[in-house]
Amino acid sequence: MATCFGWDLGGVNLKLTRVEDGQVVSVAQIPCPALAEPRKFDLAAEEALALIGDSDAGHAVTMTGELSDVFASRYEGVAYLVALMRKSVGDGARFYSLDGFVDAHGAVTGWQDVASANWHASAALAAAVDDSGLLVDVGTTTTDLIPFKQGHPCAVGRTDGDRLTEGELIYRGVVRTPVMAVAGRAPFNGRMQGLAAERFATMADVYRLTGQLPEDADPFPSADNRGKDLEESAARLARMLGRDAEDADIVAWRALAHFLARRLLDQIEADARAVIERDGLNPDAPIVGAGCGRFLAAALADRLGCPYRDFADLTPCADEAREMVARCAPAAAVAQLA
Repeated sequence: MATCFGWDLGGVNLKLTRVEDGQVVSVAQIPCPALAEPRKFDLAAEEALALIGDSDAGHAVTMTGELSDVFASRYEGVAYLVALMRKSVGDGARFYSLDGFVDAHGAVTGWQDVASANWHASAALAAAVDDSGLLVDVGTTTTDLIPFKQGHPCAVGRTDGDRLTEGELIYRGVVRTPVMAVAGRAPFNGRMQGLAAERFATMADVYRLTGQLPEDADPFPSADNRGKDLEESAARLARMLGRDAEDADIVAWRALAHFLARRLLDQIEADARAVIERDGLNPDAPIVGAGCGRFLAAALADRLGCPYRDFADLTPCADEAREMVARCAPAAAVAQLA
C-alpha cells in the first residue's frame, strides 16, 4: 500500500493528511501553541508524530509558518522548519517549491520558492482536475485568490508580498482577523459611526453571530479571553462601537455582524473580479472553495454567477475526511502531488 503524509506547517495550525493509494483517509489539524518562540512548532510536530506512530511512509511538506514573528526573517523560518522536519521524519521529507518538490538542501538554498508556497500546491491540484478556474481558499487569517488555466496555476505573484500587490492574497480571514481591518465605519441606530481601531473583536465573533462559522474553526482565545457564546461575541462587537451589549438587543448586534460580513465579501469580490478579468477566465470557469471560510467562496460564486466546486470534490477521500480535506487543502494537495 502506497502511503504518503502531507504536512502544512502554518503559524497558527499544523495540518496533517494521510493518503493511501491515492485516497485521503485522514486529516488532523493541530493548533500551534501561542508561544513567542520557535518551540511552538516543535510541540505541534510532536503531537502530529504521535498520531502517525512508527512509519516509513513518505512525507511531503509545505509551509507558511516561516512568516511567524518568532523568526527574525523568512529565511530563518524556512531553515528552522526544514530542520524540524528532518529531525522529525528523516531525510526523506520532500518540500514543496513553486518549481516542484525539493530535498532539504534545496529547500534551504531555494527558500524563496518554498516560503508560503502552500497556495500553489492547492491550485496545482485544482488545475489537474479542472482546466481553468479560480481557487478561493478562505482560512482563519488569509484569503487566497489563485487563478488557473490550461491545467496550471497562473498567479502573477510568487511571494506573499507580490501576491498582496496583485490582489491574489488578501490578509483577512474568518477567525483571527480584527474587525477593524474590515471596516472603519458601521451602522448603529440608523446612523453610520466610526469603529475603534483596537482589537476588541475578531471576525470569529462576526461569523458566530451570522451563524456561519463552524463550531470547531476557532480554537484560539477570544480577543478579551472570555467565552465564545453569542452574548459574549455581541459584547465584543459592541465594544468596537464604544458601547455595551446592553445598549441594543441581539437582533441589532446580528445586523451589525451581517454588515461586517458583507464588507469582507465585498473586498474579496472586488479582488476576485480583477483577477478574473486580468487572466481572461471563462464565465463558466468554477470557483473552487477551500478553507474553513469557504462559505464565502460559495457566496462569491453566487455573486459572480459562476459554478461552485468544493475542494473535497477534487480528490478521492473518505466520507468522514471530506470536511477537513477542504479545510486543510494544501496538506491534502502536497500528499497527492507527491
